[in-house]
Amino acid sequence: MLLKINPQNPQDRQIDRAVDIIRKGGIIAYPTDTFYGIGCDIMNKKAIEKIYAIKQRNKNKPFSFICSDLKNISQYAKVSNFAYRNMKRLLPGPYTFVLAGSKLVPKIMLTKRKTAGIRVPDNKIALALANELGYPILSTSATHPNGEVFDDPSLLHDHFIKTIDVVIDGGPVPGFPSSVVSLIDDIPEIIRNGAGDVDIFE
Repeated sequence: MLLKINPQNPQDRQIDRAVDIIRKGGIIAYPTDTFYGIGCDIMNKKAIEKIYAIKQRNKNKPFSFICSDLKNISQYAKVSNFAYRNMKRLLPGPYTFVLAGSKLVPKIMLTKRKTAGIRVPDNKIALALANELGYPILSTSATHPNGEVFDDPSLLHDHFIKTIDVVIDGGPVPGFPSSVVSLIDDIPEIIRNGAGDVDIFE
């Protein structure tokens, strides 16, 4: 199903429809401030396993997830004062922060070091979905296993029609990956230089 949602003013009724599908274990594709993402409820192991299959990804490589805001991050990660100050300056935005996961995060979403990649994208639809669901939403780019990026929601829908329950058409997205910054032990490490400005960490 292709579901059109206004990117500036997401309609509650449409957000509710998408969230209802997520709650039932469904997989969705949705816009972010980088790429279109594929996601599900991070508390639903079966749905997560489906996404591993869609992406043909090794289970030793956990996916990152989207929180609705900074306060929400502190429930799912250990956030020091240093991490909080830096994230407050940059979020919402095109960043993935690597932090130590809290006990609320399912094991399947954590690395062997018990860390997690967490995003608060500058995209009203993505944030509305996470907010309405009440749990973080898994986030992985909606790409073909060969690396091809789907920047058009209708092409994305045609490709994933058998594996994704709903594709949200939220208009064009930038098409650049997020910057990935580890804040473990308050030592900033730039893992990937992407769309977000990381000068404050250098």
